[in-house]
Amino acid sequence: MSGKRWSGMVSVLAVAAALAAGGAGEAQAQKTRLTVYTALENDQLQPYKQAFEADNPDVEIAWVRDSTGVITARVLAEKDNPRADIIWGLAATSLLIFDQQGLIHRYTPRGAELLKPGLRSDTNPMTYTGVEAFVAVVCVNTVEQKKADAPTPNSWQDLLDPKFKGRIVMPHPASSGTGYLTVAAWMKIMGEQQAWAYMDKLHDNIGLYLHSGSAPCVQAGRGERMVGIGFDMRGAREKTQGAPLDLVIPKEGVGWDLEATAIIKGTKNLAAAQKLADWSVTRKANELYGKYYAIVAYPGLNVAPPNYPPNAEAGMVNMDFAWMAQNRDRILAEWTKRYDSKAAPR
Repeated sequence: MSGKRWSGMVSVLAVAAALAAGGAGEAQAQKTRLTVYTALENDQLQPYKQAFEADNPDVEIAWVRDSTGVITARVLAEKDNPRADIIWGLAATSLLIFDQQGLIHRYTPRGAELLKPGLRSDTNPMTYTGVEAFVAVVCVNTVEQKKADAPTPNSWQDLLDPKFKGRIVMPHPASSGTGYLTVAAWMKIMGEQQAWAYMDKLHDNIGLYLHSGSAPCVQAGRGERMVGIGFDMRGAREKTQGAPLDLVIPKEGVGWDLEATAIIKGTKNLAAAQKLADWSVTRKANELYGKYYAIVAYPGLNVAPPNYPPNAEAGMVNMDFAWMAQNRDRILAEWTKRYDSKAAPR
């Protein structure tokens, strides 16, 4: 091959390579980087990211993950200069606080009307759509219960029995979402004044208020306490791992909250945020949620793990998330004044 022909071929190859590199760079440049705030557990983040990006290769998720309280405070602190594009997996009560301050871009994702009515907002357009619900259950150590000849707490009132004195643990509502939703449910069931009177009596039987929604069922499972009011999925897991637990849904009902999705107002990546909101309500997404939670927003999915109480969803109280958001600070201040003397050390 002559030098001239070889030189020409090299030039053609160089141009082709440059065009290919430019095309790859252009494709990369066209990919939207979406900042997603979340309080989901760390082990959920990569599977959710991979599943969404596989269906939406033009969007890349950049997670910002922390606890519910920290993410809520962060969004409020950034309200004049929002950093998040969308929230995927934060308590609905927090999202309603944001909405009250004009921080939510209301949007009804495609297919959202199929979600269970209680697990999506009733506004039009929607403020938020549900991911999954987390529920409070009463974890009873059956070995310790038998020793004390204590009743099964089929009613919340049963926990006032003197046989439970010092033998109940529950989450501190200022530290734990499970704790606050439990207190809010008692107020919904009994009325606020009667709920305070109930908690005054229950306080006599409380050993400690723990700073975790999972810890009460763990302690009950180990026999450190007879009863733990705690997080549904942790109770089921402890029982599956061999703990002598009975998971009880009192007849009056149990509290719950909803982890949900909402778009932040003013996002510069609205189209990409809407893609994520649309995908988050699909059956495919809910099947993925069901690997981590028993109660998901999409109807007809039987995803409960072994030993999960079959009547949990039916026992969910008709919670008023807007009221919970509006009254949270007032209720926690009063609760702390009355009962913080039995808070566990941090």
